[in-house]
Amino acid sequence: MIPVGGFAGQAVAVLGLGRSGLAAARGLREGGAQPLVWDDRPEARSGAEAEGFALRDLSRDGAFDDVARLILSPGIPHLYPAPHPAVAAAQAAGVPVDNDVGLFFAALGSGDWDRFDMPPRVVAITGSNGKSTTSALLHHVLTEAGRPAQLAGNIGRGVLDLDPPGEAEVIVLELSSYQTELARALTPDVAVFTNLTPDHLDRHGGMGGYFAAKRRLFAEGGPDRAVVGVDEPEGRFLAGQLSEAPGDDRVIRVSVETRLAGPGWTVFARKGFLAEWRKGRQVASIDLRGVRGLPGAHNHQNACAAYAAARALGLGPRPIEAAFHSFAGLPHRSQVVAEAGGVLFVNDSKATNAASAARALAAFPRIRWICGGLEKEGGLETLAPHLPHVVRAYVIGREAQGFALKLPGIEAEVCTTMARAVARAVEDAQPGETVLLAPAAASFDQYDSFERRGEDFTAEVRARLARG
Repeated sequence: MIPVGGFAGQAVAVLGLGRSGLAAARGLREGGAQPLVWDDRPEARSGAEAEGFALRDLSRDGAFDDVARLILSPGIPHLYPAPHPAVAAAQAAGVPVDNDVGLFFAALGSGDWDRFDMPPRVVAITGSNGKSTTSALLHHVLTEAGRPAQLAGNIGRGVLDLDPPGEAEVIVLELSSYQTELARALTPDVAVFTNLTPDHLDRHGGMGGYFAAKRRLFAEGGPDRAVVGVDEPEGRFLAGQLSEAPGDDRVIRVSVETRLAGPGWTVFARKGFLAEWRKGRQVASIDLRGVRGLPGAHNHQNACAAYAAARALGLGPRPIEAAFHSFAGLPHRSQVVAEAGGVLFVNDSKATNAASAARALAAFPRIRWICGGLEKEGGLETLAPHLPHVVRAYVIGREAQGFALKLPGIEAEVCTTMARAVARAVEDAQPGETVLLAPAAASFDQYDSFERRGEDFTAEVRARLARG
């Protein structure tokens, strides 16, 4: 646990008692503060009370009269579409609002770094798609290379649940837009922006607000090095804003769509090969085509971003390449769950929007596609260029009929349930094809999380294959 200083003897309110909220309350208590906690869910309040935390209904009148700060969990809105009543009460009382990420960076900034010969470093990774895989891949590369490292944030542990970092240690943080938007301190040594596609637009008031939330990771003090995906206009704009000159190697540009040129530091992947260029010449390359845990162009972008961050931390190309080959991938993110009779079965349940599903569809040539669920804002138009890869779609979800009608030009079978979709796809699949779960939709119409949806797919596939 990382103790949170600066609030000794003061009352600090914590709203939301999930993983990050409880970690914040513990860290505050460890630093001498008096946490006052609340969650709208009675079971969450009971769990916190069992740990000895004092409860306070933060929506009642006068709740913030003696409070120094409000710490907010990521899922609770503070601005759009409307502030939570407790947040509105804090703002009306003039109480600053922060989150566990802000507390984490403030705690690290007040640490005694003089005792280290090689101080710890923090890499923070954000973006619309691929940030979990990029974070896990970078952590894997570091540990395989013998560098002490911890992984936290939107993946794994809450940031304040981390152990205090030691000599030469690297902390890898995956940060969502909810986390970067609100944190009052954001000072990573290396910051990574993977890409930007429409998501969470209601929470950020549109694409401009969404990009602004991501961009804050690079604006609050500025990282020593920035790794920026430049395949979208926002990434190109961000890289340009961060650079002082064309050859400024504090910015590493990353692409899977363009062979990057110029005097700067670039990492790009073309036709399955990663290339690193510096000062107008190539310095390294990696053949990604045989890296089983990173299939498809979208994972090649993740590989480029992780490679660039590892190079910014001083690792050589060959140890990075070796670690890529031992990376197993993440559950529910282009995860190979089985292979039988020449058919590959891939679980990409994390593809909860059209943009991420399009990346999955682009990774395989002939696909039996299981899709559907609770459709998000932005529609399904971005899928169109990749639908020729689909031999047949098997649509699940409560609104499967309506979802199927939005898939023009391909055969679509309304299955509704995962069991039927898997059964039909297994019956139809031919050697050389991929049965792919990439829903292009949220899971909440049938499952309580994308993880549960992916687990159901995996279980159904394995059961069908076991029965022959």
